[in-house]
Amino acid sequence: MAPRILVDATAVPADRGALGRYVDGLLAALHAKGTDLVVACQRSDVARYGALAPGARIVAGPAALAHRSARLAWEQNGLPLVARQTGADLIHQPYYTVPMGAGCPTVVTVHDVTHFSDPEVHNPVRSSFLKSATRTAARRATRLIVPSNATRDELVRLLDCDRARIDVAYHGVDHKAFHRPAEDEIKRVSDRLGLHGHPYIAFLGALEPRKNVPNLIRGWAAAVAEMHEPPALVLAGGTGGWDDEVDAALATVPSHLRVIRPGYLSWSSLPGLLGGALVVALPSRGEGFGLPVLEAMACGAPVLTTRMASLPEVGGDAVAYTEPGADDIATALRALISDPGRRAVLAEAAFARSQRFSWAASADAHLESYLRAF
Repeated sequence: MAPRILVDATAVPADRGALGRYVDGLLAALHAKGTDLVVACQRSDVARYGALAPGARIVAGPAALAHRSARLAWEQNGLPLVARQTGADLIHQPYYTVPMGAGCPTVVTVHDVTHFSDPEVHNPVRSSFLKSATRTAARRATRLIVPSNATRDELVRLLDCDRARIDVAYHGVDHKAFHRPAEDEIKRVSDRLGLHGHPYIAFLGALEPRKNVPNLIRGWAAAVAEMHEPPALVLAGGTGGWDDEVDAALATVPSHLRVIRPGYLSWSSLPGLLGGALVVALPSRGEGFGLPVLEAMACGAPVLTTRMASLPEVGGDAVAYTEPGADDIATALRALISDPGRRAVLAEAAFARSQRFSWAASADAHLESYLRAF
């Protein structure tokens, strides 16, 4: 008999960032495969998960779960109780932590280990928490799931984890949400940004040191400063990140160049933003997977990223690569902007490669891990 899986979605933030897209995509795909599911979530997400997985039992946690300290305490005490009350055979924790007294097998997703390998690009407080949680999960979880071979290899190298207990499950992409945009979708986003058809380079993500935004700003400015019609730079994404160097880099941008910071954009705007860009530039210093790269590829965008960590596993030969330095980014951007033929080839290759990734395939890999743990 197939096990009943309790997925703890209480850590998913309201902004539906990368963690939210992972949990949402995975749960919908697991439900589509007939998995016996229980979903624990915050009260504000009950309707959402009920719609994504209508056959699942949805359990709302207490109202205090919106606060991280209360959520972590509930995870240790309340979640095992939910598992017993619902007859769950296994708990999946999709974000680093593990309940110590689970009373059943546990599977934990470790998204990346850059807080060990590259600690200076992380908030020290958050990094300390993630290091502790990862070490505990590596010792106590029945199995670990990681989104790339690179992350698995780093877990083995840095924490001496048993490779046989680690399962690789690539993320998927929602091909309905992230698609090649129609001209009206591109125009709507362009007009909303005040560009009105003017060309631009796009970035989507948190403004945190790992994303390498200051070097992107400097590289873009150096690449386009002498152009007759320099493309703008659009830095889209949440304000929850932190990078003290972003403002310093923006202060060096010549006055005739334009930087737009729209903050969060609606999901419906993202295909137009990404697919309408000359280049989507995501020169990260390291990722556990690189979901924004895949989502840009699914929108048919020419993508510029780095070869750091897992990113080549996602981009393959369908994206352009650069070293993370500002001068390297400038050289790579200048070459792409001046070569529409290469951009067109990359856009086609990126879209084609993105079709290899799906949440259905990711769910299959997760189910294999659950069965090994069970």
